[in-house]
Amino acid sequence: MGGHDIDQAPAKTSRRGIWGWMLFDWAAQPFFTVVTTFIFGPYFVARLTDDPISAQAAWSNMATISSIVIAILSPILGSIADQSGARKPWILSFAVVKIASLMMLWFAAPGSPLILPITFMILASIAAEFSIVFNDSMMPRLISRDEVGRISNIAWGLGYLGGMIVLIAVVTLLAANPETGLTLIGIPPLFGLDPALGEDARITGPIAALWYLVFILPMFLFTPDAKKGLPFGTAVRFGLRELGSTLKELKQRRGIAKFLIARMLYQDGVNGLLILGGTFAAGMFGWVTIEIGIYGIILNVVAIFSCIAAGLLDRALGSKTVIVTSLVLLFIATIGIVSTRPDSVLFGLIPLSQIDSGGWFGTAAEKAYILFGLLIGIAFGPVQASSRSYLARSISLSETGRYFGLYALSGRATSFLATLSFSIVTYASGSAHLGMAMLIVFLAAGLVLLVRTPYPAGR
Repeated sequence: MGGHDIDQAPAKTSRRGIWGWMLFDWAAQPFFTVVTTFIFGPYFVARLTDDPISAQAAWSNMATISSIVIAILSPILGSIADQSGARKPWILSFAVVKIASLMMLWFAAPGSPLILPITFMILASIAAEFSIVFNDSMMPRLISRDEVGRISNIAWGLGYLGGMIVLIAVVTLLAANPETGLTLIGIPPLFGLDPALGEDARITGPIAALWYLVFILPMFLFTPDAKKGLPFGTAVRFGLRELGSTLKELKQRRGIAKFLIARMLYQDGVNGLLILGGTFAAGMFGWVTIEIGIYGIILNVVAIFSCIAAGLLDRALGSKTVIVTSLVLLFIATIGIVSTRPDSVLFGLIPLSQIDSGGWFGTAAEKAYILFGLLIGIAFGPVQASSRSYLARSISLSETGRYFGLYALSGRATSFLATLSFSIVTYASGSAHLGMAMLIVFLAAGLVLLVRTPYPAGR
């Protein structure tokens, strides 16, 4: 297909170059792990204001706005990147925005206006996702088709390991129990952080920013970039024209169109689970930063090992088998989470004791929630890493930018629908459980369509 890039097999990339590329996931993940999902997000919902329900809706609205901007601009930027060639200048520009925005989260003290942290979260989320578009589109140029599934899953697993290391550091060294003032290992928080002022959660913004700054450097130093193509103005013009022809082309390439639509649906459900899972537990059980952090560590430990296993399965059985299996597990887990009440699970079929045994996760309902969380941990890494390799195996090198731009669009185009439907149903019913139930619909619809999609999708 006509792109400025010359379509050719990937040149042999040095081990340092491939490791530099994989370390991008390691660098980027703490933002999603400690800021969006497990520490800053739940702090925003539970402690920044006196009204957790409206704060939860505001957090969901933040995700919705970010998703709309990402959905509209990702394919445009991907197409422009195919014409301008080099990806690194784009990643650098977005890194500046992401790092500056994350540093500003430190100022989100309890009682301060919500608009500032929401604005900086929107900027950081958009910059993070745009960087991922350009990083993903580098992958097929670095690695042979046989290896993309394995390398993609290893990179994803590395991301979870990086996120988990930062999360463990936060809950053992920085986040204190508000009652005792001590961290998980029984020491006062480092740097004199005051949990009463939310400093243990607010510090996660600057930490994620510094981590990103340090660990994207190997990619800039060692990973080869595509050759420089057209000048910027010409690249924009050609890129927009190319995007138009790509969208028309999808009518003929039905397998790829089907895959992108299936991913659009199931990724909505996955994004919703990641964005809302921690805040949902915080609202239901009153979990504090340490408890949400431990829950996050459990999920990430499981995710690292499942990504390594999925990398081998992807190579042996193909990306489609890995994704379908993961979606079935996520479907079961979401039903489990939504059906968990303080006194029962599975919609009242299994009654639970409400006696609190003390310590972390003292009630039977909390233990059940963690059990369903383990299924999410097993599935949510492989479903995303193998989706990336599914597409990489289905397209040619000259189309990587625009198709990974469409891939980002498919991951975001309707993802605001998952968080938006959560917000609407939660507002209307006053029940976050009913809001979370909307995620089941997205996972099921994506699974049904994917089963009927050819593999590779370009076939």
